[in-house]
Amino acid sequence: MTAIITLLLVAIVVISGLFYPSWQRKQILRKPFPKSWLDIVARRLTFFEKLSPDEQQQLKGLIQLFLAKKKFFGCNGLTINNEIRVTIAAEACLLLLNRSTSVYSRLKYILVYPTAFKTGHEHYNPDGTVSHGIRGLLGQSWHHGKIILSWDDVTYGAENIHDGHNVSLHEFAHQLDSETGSTNGAPLLGKNACQSWAQILSEEYTELNQALERQHKTVMDSYGATNPAEFFAVVTETFFEKPKQLAKRHPELFTELQKFYRVDPRAWQ
Repeated sequence: MTAIITLLLVAIVVISGLFYPSWQRKQILRKPFPKSWLDIVARRLTFFEKLSPDEQQQLKGLIQLFLAKKKFFGCNGLTINNEIRVTIAAEACLLLLNRSTSVYSRLKYILVYPTAFKTGHEHYNPDGTVSHGIRGLLGQSWHHGKIILSWDDVTYGAENIHDGHNVSLHEFAHQLDSETGSTNGAPLLGKNACQSWAQILSEEYTELNQALERQHKTVMDSYGATNPAEFFAVVTETFFEKPKQLAKRHPELFTELQKFYRVDPRAWQ
């Protein structure tokens, strides 16, 4: 009898684990999107009205799911409010439109500083010695469920939508990259997409490095030449903020990003 009860309890737990997330998602999306949130989205994402009606509805739902699951913490005296939460959620969820994916399932915590924050770092010198220093950061993405952002720079990125610099898009691109278990510039890709992605992004990464060595002007920020992971984050910023320039100068790269993100930001400008 005890064994039967144990099996029943195990079955209940398993069934609950399978169906509860779907039920919870429906409950969250059933709630109306608050007007105060919509006002924030429309003000911060100045191109919101240029999204299709379906994309607008998708974005609102994604924001609701995002905010229901993520915990925000203010650092250095910053008080978290809906302006901060909704703005960051809206920019993060732009990367998820039209895609069958989780809403950053690995991400649990978002730490927000009022301005650029400082962190210690180690630099390995050519002679084998290690230097310790302090550097200022606008954002940082950790693969074990944490993102750190500077609120000043989040708002700057939202206000300047054509300069190719957006710390929110950059750090959340890192989160997508890390969903494979490693951050290497290759996020979870669709079937038969890996070979094309690897070839084109590798060629474009090499081209960016060569262009910088020759001191040529590039549509992508030079920080993208740091490593493949930073290249993916930087070209994500460029794709969403300078789509026409990217499509003109790097058509194959633009096509790969469009296949992955499944939107065309040129229509929003």
